[in-house]
Amino acid sequence: MTMYDLVTPGLIQRGDPRYRIAEIRAADPLGADALLATVPAMNTAADVPALTRALRALLPRPERLAGFGVVDALAAMRDLGILLGSLKKHGVQPVVAVPEVLPVLLRLGRLTDMVPRDTVHHYTTWNPLGRRQRMYTGDAMETALQDAVRMVFPGLVASLDACSDLARREPYDPGFAVALDRTAHHVQAMVDSIDFTVAHVSPVFFATEMRSYFEEIDVAGADYLGPAAAQVPLWLVDLTLWQCDRSNPAYDRFLDESVCYSLPSWRAHFAAHRGGTSAVSKLSAAISWEADDRMPPQLARSAVSLARVLRTLKAFRARHITIARKAYSEEVRMYETGSGGAPIALLRSVLDLTRDNETLVRRSVEPRRAPAPANDAPGEPIP
Repeated sequence: MTMYDLVTPGLIQRGDPRYRIAEIRAADPLGADALLATVPAMNTAADVPALTRALRALLPRPERLAGFGVVDALAAMRDLGILLGSLKKHGVQPVVAVPEVLPVLLRLGRLTDMVPRDTVHHYTTWNPLGRRQRMYTGDAMETALQDAVRMVFPGLVASLDACSDLARREPYDPGFAVALDRTAHHVQAMVDSIDFTVAHVSPVFFATEMRSYFEEIDVAGADYLGPAAAQVPLWLVDLTLWQCDRSNPAYDRFLDESVCYSLPSWRAHFAAHRGGTSAVSKLSAAISWEADDRMPPQLARSAVSLARVLRTLKAFRARHITIARKAYSEEVRMYETGSGGAPIALLRSVLDLTRDNETLVRRSVEPRRAPAPANDAPGEPIP
């Protein structure tokens, strides 16, 4: 039993067909199971003609495509996507090699209200498990990479509710700290995921074997990135905690380019909160009104909870940048930027922003200390 088996009933109750994970995994609208099982061998042999024939063979006839609902459309894009990424890995633009795939991709994008190619959700969350698993390489580390991303999906979904609740509250409200504690619980899955990745996926394997499958492809004159882990939107949590009003231009640009790869409801969440007031700003404003020698218990409670979730985010980002540095070191790197389009410098910048906000909040609840005596002799802290 996986985490998805435990959370699927709650996800289904939300009414979004994109949360019907078991149904999407089970779907095989293109009859692709047998053919896609041979993709790792095709990639090992760099057999571009075979990959091209496979992509052409899977394209649904127009009358069949017209009958697809969201679940079938998501599964179809997932299955075509494995071939799109495989062809691009071998230096071929899929739409050039198989022009008839273009109207299919555009139609599937419209049906699902997502970009007209596969995303990280297709490659991981909606990917079947076991013998029907869609893979580029067939390597056990690729499976672990997919599992690491699957781990975070339920927590991110739950984070939407917690962060939306947080955005409606003020630091003096008991619900402010409760929403932060719920968020911290959900974000912990990100740290668990990256620890799992460190334990099971070599940075060299990612850099030399997997990274090239996530290259962008051209669809109707626009470039769309492959199913990069960077599309797992931790910015959903950043947004209401600090990013909406305490960001920097580089991170803002990255988010503007990345949000299109998210689920429709997640894009709506971004649009609704991007111009709001962050939890850090609300807390800072509230504390500024209080006397230096006291803080109301509920405000202190809110500060402690906010510092805790920011500390968890900081831990995730510190681990992430360590992995990224290894994967993109001069000895092994084949690309200058990550699979989501972010350079190491941006990861460093976002880590610094997260750390700065965590430090600001943490210091707001640290005991006040007496000023040093005039003779610069060491002073004693005030209890």
